[in-house]
Amino acid sequence: QVQLVESGGGLVQPGGSLRLSCAASGSIFSINTMGWYRQAPGKQREMVALIRPGGNTNYADSVKGRFTISRDNAKNTVYLQMNSLKPEDTAVYYCNAVLLKYGDYFSHEYWGQGTQVTVSS
Repeated sequence: QVQLVESGGGLVQPGGSLRLSCAASGSIFSINTMGWYRQAPGKQREMVALIRPGGNTNYADSVKGRFTISRDNAKNTVYLQMNSLKPEDTAVYYCNAVLLKYGDYFSHEYWGQGTQVTVSS
């Protein structure tokens, strides 16, 4: 089986920073895109940032210039550095990975359990 385990969420004041981590483990042959999504109460889940194996990235307009996504392919880990946090960044943040397991013919999408980020004074 495959697991995505997130860490690093918490409570932070506006203007503060947090760093999220997500480690993928299990019977993994290769990982394609990794990313972070978030879901605020009463809202749909939205893409925050994506990173491809070669390092190409995409960001939601709302986080450009404040958030940075990175990955360590050797550790099957993706990070999200969040700076200049705003109250509207409050949400549950989910890790996502498109990966190929040993023995599978096609890649599938996997999700972490989510980590709460609260930005409040």
